[in-house]
Amino acid sequence: MPAARTRMTRQRAEILAELRKAKNHPTAEEIHARVRRALPKISLGTVYRNLELLAQSGEIQRLEGGSRGRRYDGNLTPHLHVRCLRCGRMADVCGAALEPALDGLAAEGFAILRSRIELEGLCAECAAPPDSSAQPLQTPDLEPDSGGPHE
Repeated sequence: MPAARTRMTRQRAEILAELRKAKNHPTAEEIHARVRRALPKISLGTVYRNLELLAQSGEIQRLEGGSRGRRYDGNLTPHLHVRCLRCGRMADVCGAALEPALDGLAAEGFAILRSRIELEGLCAECAAPPDSSAQPLQTPDLEPDSGGPHE
C-alpha cells in the first residue's frame, strides 16, 4: 500500500511526468537531463531528493542496480524487470509470475516479508557482435564491464 502522497511542487510534478513517459528505467542523471528542458535551473540534488520522496510515497519504484546505481520506474502496475549484465539497461518483463510463494520458507532469525525477482541477461545491443556478419553472442560474460547504459 503506497504511503501518503507528497505535496506536488512544480519540480516534483515535472520529474514525475518525465519518469512516467520514460520506458527505459532512467537514472537520476538521465531524468535530470530531461527535466532541465522545462526547468533549466533545476539541480541534480533536487532531482535526487524528489525521486527519493516520490519513491518513499509509493508514487514511483526505485530499482536497485547493484554497482550500476539506482534506476527509477514510473510504472506501478505489477511487473518484473530484466537487467543487462554488461551495460545495466533495464526493461519491463510482462507475462511472468511476479514472485515466488513464500509459504513454507524459513530462515533462522528472519521473518520473511516479501520477495523480489530480477532477471538478468544481455540487451540486444550488448549481445550483438561488433562485426554484423558474425553470429550474436550466445553465452554472456557474467562480469559486467564498465560501459554505461545505451540511449
